[in-house]
Amino acid sequence: MIIAKILFFLVLIFVLSPWGSPFLALTLGLAIALTLGNPFPKLEGKPTTYLLQASVVMLGFGMNLGAIVKAGQSGILFILAVVFGALVLGFVFGKLLATPKRITTLITVGTAICGGSAIAAVGPAIKAENDEMSVSLGTIFVLNAVALFAFPFIGHSIGMSQEQFGLWCAVAIQDTSSVVGASSAYGAAALAVAATVKLARALFIAPLALALAFMFREKDAKAKITVPWFIFLFVGAAAIRTFAPVIIQPSIFDAIVNLAKAGFAVTLFLIGLSISVAMLKKVGVRPFLLGTILWIIIASISLWAVLKFA
Repeated sequence: MIIAKILFFLVLIFVLSPWGSPFLALTLGLAIALTLGNPFPKLEGKPTTYLLQASVVMLGFGMNLGAIVKAGQSGILFILAVVFGALVLGFVFGKLLATPKRITTLITVGTAICGGSAIAAVGPAIKAENDEMSVSLGTIFVLNAVALFAFPFIGHSIGMSQEQFGLWCAVAIQDTSSVVGASSAYGAAALAVAATVKLARALFIAPLALALAFMFREKDAKAKITVPWFIFLFVGAAAIRTFAPVIIQPSIFDAIVNLAKAGFAVTLFLIGLSISVAMLKKVGVRPFLLGTILWIIIASISLWAVLKFA
């Protein structure tokens, strides 16, 4: 474990250096986790989430609000198609694969809307057990880790524009953290589009959780709706940058944005560290197969739609 701790700090210094990159941060974190284990497991979960959210908000100080609003408006039709398409396909394939009903529901909702946040919101509404929640979250988490590698590679390979890539990330990647991670690796403009469109997609959590609670006839369930409020703060930061450039020096905004990029690098490193062999085994074959099939279909169709219509 001492070796793992030493490597942790050495890699941390590297990912914060000019030679580091989001891809290397995630890869090196994953390598340490799968070979030596995570030397600081207490950094998993909330600390990583809070760091990501703070980084997103700070990055907003480098965005123009007008461009963000325009991006959100242009993505609404894609969002509607993906959300409702994923819901239909998820329940169809869940039945074909004989995946347990609640796990099917959680994975489908996580794919349709925003990954772990949607699962966390819908789980109590349908009275999902802890193991059902863990399996569903594990499936989504593994696929999101793959997305951080695959999406930027595909985007560069086929020459997607910043706006196209941001839109694709927002509608095809499940979890907000991975949407932000993949789009920020592609460019600031891609992140601006992705963050805004993702916010609109996340707004489906509340009505869907209520609808599913009714469908499962769990009238006494108290669903705690998890809304990614930090995205609103991101938009607020962009508003400050847009309307107060004469009051605040541009160099201050630039410093905040650089700090945000460093935060993203550390976040991806910590995400890689949190993946374990035990997690991969716990996911199981059928739930993981369901999540993978659904994700590939949504990613492929949305990629075609973005390239053709965006």
